[in-house]
Amino acid sequence: MVQAVKDLQEFKDIINGDTVAIFDFWATWCGPCKIISPIFEKLAGQYGGAKFYKVDIDEAADIAEEVGVRAMPTFIAFKSGQKIKEVVGANPAGLQAMVESHATA
Repeated sequence: MVQAVKDLQEFKDIINGDTVAIFDFWATWCGPCKIISPIFEKLAGQYGGAKFYKVDIDEAADIAEEVGVRAMPTFIAFKSGQKIKEVVGANPAGLQAMVESHATA
């Protein structure tokens, strides 16, 4: 359901597609990331209208830098190369609202 992305070119290819791509920018040392990760995974299983990805900012710092991630976790939805929505922090209600508004069940 959720695919890890570690390569900047792969990231660019994904975000430039016609399908909404929702990314979880996280880190292994981030406590709030661990708390919200199961919620992200659950949403990925419920909404088929978007694709879901995770980026470990320590393994793929170039991707995090490319989009300007400053805090973890950060969730960003992209479509056709454009950032369409961003939720910063472990905010389950905000994350769910973003997914519901940009992905179909």
